[in-house]
Amino acid sequence: MKPIYLDHAAATPLLPEVLDAMLPLLREQYGNPSSLHRFGRDARAVLSRARETIAGLLHCAPKELIFTGGGTEADNAAIFGLAPLPAGPRNHIITSAVEHHAVLHACERLEQAGYEVTYLPADASGLVSVEDVEAAITPRTLLISVMYGNNEVGSIQPVSAIGLLARSRGIPFHVDAVQAAGMVPIDLSALPVDLMSFSAHKLGGPKGIGALYCSSRIHLSPLIYGGAQERRKRAGTEDVAAAAGFAEALRLAVQSMGEKRRRMEELREHMLRGLEAQLGLSGFVVNGPSRQSDRLPHILHVSFPGCATETLLMRLDLEGIAAASGSACTSGSLELSHVLTAMGLPQEVAASAVRFSFGPATTFEEIATACEKVGTIVKRLRK
Repeated sequence: MKPIYLDHAAATPLLPEVLDAMLPLLREQYGNPSSLHRFGRDARAVLSRARETIAGLLHCAPKELIFTGGGTEADNAAIFGLAPLPAGPRNHIITSAVEHHAVLHACERLEQAGYEVTYLPADASGLVSVEDVEAAITPRTLLISVMYGNNEVGSIQPVSAIGLLARSRGIPFHVDAVQAAGMVPIDLSALPVDLMSFSAHKLGGPKGIGALYCSSRIHLSPLIYGGAQERRKRAGTEDVAAAAGFAEALRLAVQSMGEKRRRMEELREHMLRGLEAQLGLSGFVVNGPSRQSDRLPHILHVSFPGCATETLLMRLDLEGIAAASGSACTSGSLELSHVLTAMGLPQEVAASAVRFSFGPATTFEEIATACEKVGTIVKRLRK
C-alpha cells in the first residue's frame, strides 16, 4: 500500500512550482547577495523580488520583513529582540499556555533572567480569552505574544481583538502565524499586530527559511550578530534560493486559499464520518473548537480513550499512515501535550490523542483507508 501522509501540520511536500523557482538559483545564480559584483547584484535582485512578493501578499512594506532560518528563529527574534538582558523596569510578558515551544521556552529563558511571565489559560476548545489578556496587563508589561492558529488542535485565537487591546495600551503584540499562514487571510495593513512569525515549510515551501514581520513602529535588537544583512536585524548570508521558494509557496497558498479551505473542510468532515462509521459516535473524542470559524480547516485532533497515543502512532506507521501526537518538535516525547493539559482535558483523553492534518494532495480515498486502519487498530487495542 502506498504510504498515506496525514501530517501536513508538521511539514508539507515541496510543491513542484516551488522547486522550479529554486533550481536555477541553486545551479546558476550562486552569488552572495552582499557582493558588489554582477553575481552578487543578480542574487540581491532575486532576494529583493522575493521580499517584495511576500510583502505584497501580506500587505506590509518590504523593509518590514526579516528573513530568518525558520519559524522558531522568527519567534525568538521577536521575543529576545524586545526583551533586553538583564531585565529593565518593564519586565513583564504575557503569552498563552498553548503556544508553540519556540515561544514558551524563550519565555522560560527570560524568566531565568528576571522577567515575569503570565501564561494565560485556554478553555476546553484551546481558545484564549481577551478578558484574561486585559486582566493580566500591568504597567510593566513589555510584550504580548499569542499565536494565530494552534499547531495541535487548530484553534484560531482572537488576535485582532487582542491586538486592538495591546495597541490601546501601547504594548507591542507578537503573533506566531506559522500554522495559520496560507490557511487564513492575513492583512498586516489592517491587523493591529507589531510582529508576526512565518515559516515556508508549512506552505509547500523549503525547510530552513522563515520570516519575521517587524512593524516600522518597533525597534528590534538583533538576535544574531555579524554582517549588515537584513537591515542589520539578522546577520548571515541570505539563502536566496529558499527565499524565492518561500515567495512562490506563499503566492500559491494565497491564490488557492478559498478553494483549499473548502477542500480541507471536506476532507476533515469525510474523516469524521469515516471514524464514526468505524467506531460509533462514542468511540472517539474530537478536540478543539467545534465552530468552523474558530479553527484551522486542515487539522483534525482526535482522542481514542483506552489507547495510548504512542502505541496508536506506531501501529499507524506500521500500516503506512503518518500522523502525529501534536507539535512536531515534541512528538517523540512521552509527556502529555502541554496544549491538551492547558485545555484541561481528562487524562484518558489527553493520553490517547492523535493529530491528523491534511494537504492539497490528500485524497478522499486515502482518508477512507486511514479510517479503516484506525478503526481496526483501536478495536484491537481496546480488546
